[in-house]
Amino acid sequence: MTGELGVLLLLGSAPEHGLSASAVEIGNVLGFPVTNSMVVSWVVALCLIIFVRIATRRMDQVPSGAQNFLEWLIESLYSFLEGILGKHLVARTFWFFATVFIFILSANWLGLIPGVGTIGWGHATGSGFKIDQPLLRGANADVNLTLAMALVFFACWIFWALREVGPWGFLKELFAPKGESTGVLKIVLVVVFFAVGCLELISILFRPVSLSFRLYGNTFAGENMLETMANLVPSLGWLLPVPFYFLELLVGVVQALVFMLLTAVFTLLMCQHGSEASHTS
Repeated sequence: MTGELGVLLLLGSAPEHGLSASAVEIGNVLGFPVTNSMVVSWVVALCLIIFVRIATRRMDQVPSGAQNFLEWLIESLYSFLEGILGKHLVARTFWFFATVFIFILSANWLGLIPGVGTIGWGHATGSGFKIDQPLLRGANADVNLTLAMALVFFACWIFWALREVGPWGFLKELFAPKGESTGVLKIVLVVVFFAVGCLELISILFRPVSLSFRLYGNTFAGENMLETMANLVPSLGWLLPVPFYFLELLVGVVQALVFMLLTAVFTLLMCQHGSEASHTS
């Protein structure tokens, strides 16, 4: 079988060319393509749903076990975000920020489980079996998922901004001059802040792209690094990646935290004036 494509589901080494830039289609459901990264994202979502159902099945006044861990996680995230957004905004937006943090972190860590990227269809070579089409792929190593999360945030951000400051307040926050001025200086500031507002508008439109590619790039690079280390010295393929697995555990937390913090700060910058006004009233 050397040199021929195989259709056996085998445990093998990573492909020689590393992780492909795009997810691999492994099937379709009613004409809808299913990729290997979609499978992992579904598994992550299912595991989180099952865990939450188990943890909240019987709520005790004195929590223990899964309930205790879940309550600690939610309370810690809520307190952390409240210190950034304030009581008013965090009460309205916490559901999104907590969800993306937990999902991204879980997806990053699940992608480190042995077998993700090293089980699939491939071909036999003189040095062993090489995987061409992995059955599983890290969910955040697919730009489609990271872009989808960024676009969902963008839609939520627009909704939150319009609800807090209104359409006029939204435009005023972008283009209106700040501070008190009169005469010629006021005209100059109007022109300057309008130009700054146009640049800010372009920056806002590019936020989903920057958010998605930041998360995708770091996850994709990390998985490629693990594959490279596993194939650097075949006889030590089981040992060399171990230190990098611990590094990727930390990177998984950092990337989830960065995505959550950036989206939270973007929300605060636009909505803080509206939330302060509603809070004082």
